[in-house]
Amino acid sequence: MKKLMCFCLGILAYTGFAQGDMTTASINGMLERVQGQTLQLAQAFDEEQMDWRPADGIRSVGETILHTAASNYYIAMKMGYAPPEDVDMMSMETIKGKDAIVEAYSKSADFIKEKINMESAEKLGEEVDLGFAKLSRLSALLIVLEHNGEHKGQLIAYARSNGVVPPWSN
Repeated sequence: MKKLMCFCLGILAYTGFAQGDMTTASINGMLERVQGQTLQLAQAFDEEQMDWRPADGIRSVGETILHTAASNYYIAMKMGYAPPEDVDMMSMETIKGKDAIVEAYSKSADFIKEKINMESAEKLGEEVDLGFAKLSRLSALLIVLEHNGEHKGQLIAYARSNGVVPPWSN
């Protein structure tokens, strides 16, 4: 009976770890799709359109892309992952030039996906203070996904306003 109980507990524990791995893999898979489309869209804008904004006081195309990149680093930092030494989140939105903007976003996308893969199932329920809310680590990862999706949608509206067709919708 003890052997059977130990076996059942072992299977249960393994299943818990597998679900955690599935959770981070699922978030990363969805994030990869959202970030891939954001990168495609960023590349579809021309150099001049990177400075387009719908009205004064609203982020431009380039600033929106860079804001999203900075947020990837910010949330990772709040979860205990230091950004690369060459990244200055505070001045990120001042980067100019389409190629530099696309590169900055791409680098942040790779960084956050790598950090998500480092998250372990047993820690997903731990609290993290994001500065604007105290949430579980899992919720913080979901915020990364949601935030990237939110700004992808904003960029789609910006694209349509400028006659740019999102490449994946052809």
